[in-house]
Amino acid sequence: MPDQSDLENTQALKLVALDQEGLEIISAHCQDAVLRVEDMAYVTSARRFALLINRFDWENALEEKSKGAKSKFRRRRAALRFECVNAVRRYKIDLNNKDGVKKLLVINFEEDQAPSGTINLIFSGGGEIKLEVECIESAMQDLGAVWETKSRPDHNLS
Repeated sequence: MPDQSDLENTQALKLVALDQEGLEIISAHCQDAVLRVEDMAYVTSARRFALLINRFDWENALEEKSKGAKSKFRRRRAALRFECVNAVRRYKIDLNNKDGVKKLLVINFEEDQAPSGTINLIFSGGGEIKLEVECIESAMQDLGAVWETKSRPDHNLS
């Protein structure tokens, strides 16, 4: 059983992306995050798309591995938001299935007419959300405590 103080003393992240490089950093920290369909929303009047995610704590898993220790796998609740969103398109995501669970694989950006373009949120199983944005303005912030999980996400590429 893990020491509860060990879980409570983990550093919470707060990241902001205003360019493609920053978005790649947020994407790396959100890789393999899981979320329910009902935990994402587009607020048209604010031009904001937001998600509540349970992200895998990759930095802790890699740090433990580099120490040669048996990795303690963790997840943490986080908020992910995108500003300056002009339109949202979804593919293979059933909005009526509110309890449907999705796994976020990657976030990328396709520039159109600088600085505008499309932010792609790509999920396992072929689901995708495309955000047409005026510019990259995104943030990810950890919320609350971290908890242990039994397994590490696996990407069998063979």
